[in-house]
Amino acid sequence: MPWKNTSIVGERWRLIKALLQRERSVTSWCHEFGISRKTAYKWLGRFTEGGRRDLHNRSCRPHRVPLQMSRKWIERIARTRRKHPHWGPRKVQTCLLRQYGQAPATITIARWLKRLQLVRRRRRRPRKACWLQPPALVAARTPNHVWTADFKGWFRTGNGQRIEPLTVRDLFSRYILVIRLLPDQRWQPTKAVFTRLFKRYGLPRVIRTDNGGPFASTGPAGLSRLSAWWTSLGIQVEFIRPGHPEENGAHEQMHRLLKAETTLPAARTLQGQQHRTTCWVKQYNCLRPHQALGQEVPASTYRKSSRRWPKEKQTMIYPKDWDRRQVRSNGEIKWRNRKRFVGEAFIGYQLGLKPLSRKAHAVYFGRILVGHLHANDPGAMRPAVYQRRMFTSQKPKV
Repeated sequence: MPWKNTSIVGERWRLIKALLQRERSVTSWCHEFGISRKTAYKWLGRFTEGGRRDLHNRSCRPHRVPLQMSRKWIERIARTRRKHPHWGPRKVQTCLLRQYGQAPATITIARWLKRLQLVRRRRRRPRKACWLQPPALVAARTPNHVWTADFKGWFRTGNGQRIEPLTVRDLFSRYILVIRLLPDQRWQPTKAVFTRLFKRYGLPRVIRTDNGGPFASTGPAGLSRLSAWWTSLGIQVEFIRPGHPEENGAHEQMHRLLKAETTLPAARTLQGQQHRTTCWVKQYNCLRPHQALGQEVPASTYRKSSRRWPKEKQTMIYPKDWDRRQVRSNGEIKWRNRKRFVGEAFIGYQLGLKPLSRKAHAVYFGRILVGHLHANDPGAMRPAVYQRRMFTSQKPKV
């Protein structure tokens, strides 16, 4: 027996014919069709008014819309937006008010810009992999245990040249390792200064900096090109809390002395200011007694590090069951036949991928968790964010 083809309009017509025959009560027919009495009387009334053609569904659109946008205003909005493609609804509204003395509401303009496909969808930022609590700041026990580095506030020489002083000091002995006057805070000249320092004094265990460039970034784990290079050398990188310079207070106190004794007034040229600063560093290290050292001079306490500068480039070591990926020049890796952006800080280095599940891997740079890769994400890695004393460690959602 073939299946019977029925439709909503056909069922309504069967209901009307049953009600017109008056063989049974309206309640019984409603129970059989599975509808209410109100619905049955509604369709009976429509059939009485317009016949069988009124059994079709009617449009819910109102017959009259008093506040409907006219075609001329839509064209004006589109014309203004195309003329100024980077203007938002408020600026478009202001422009229309100037030209015509009136304009639609801001929300109306925004809605029509979206309908006319004149709004570009912003690229969504990747979701965070997890919030992690970084370890507490390390207390210096011996020379070269902790180095502190910072850029003192810029100033100008007598001839108007801008100077950015890079200062590096050993925290335990208070020994100033170098003060180099640089024209800017780019990471390449800063790396060259630290390369000379590492070759002369050896490698420290920890380097402590603030959250400014070129030491830190807003990328995964807060690492920049410079701090990632330190990490590849086996140096632990510490960042103080944003807005808390007292966590590096000894270094800031040295900056105050440097400014008072070498920059008021500044020398006329960069070479003259560098010579003046170098002489001041020798005096600070060899002649000036320091209260934290029992009125001894820093040079009597400082010794070179036993960790020497490596002659060959260091490679990251990961467990054997982890996958490894080399970061390309654009900050991307290839994972599951798709390019994934992990960060420009890791360009040229190898990352380790720890399996979490069939569709997720944890990404490590050395011992540092930098994010998670999920198969369902479109392209980027979910970065790991470190917040000191604000968030506790959380397990990632896989």
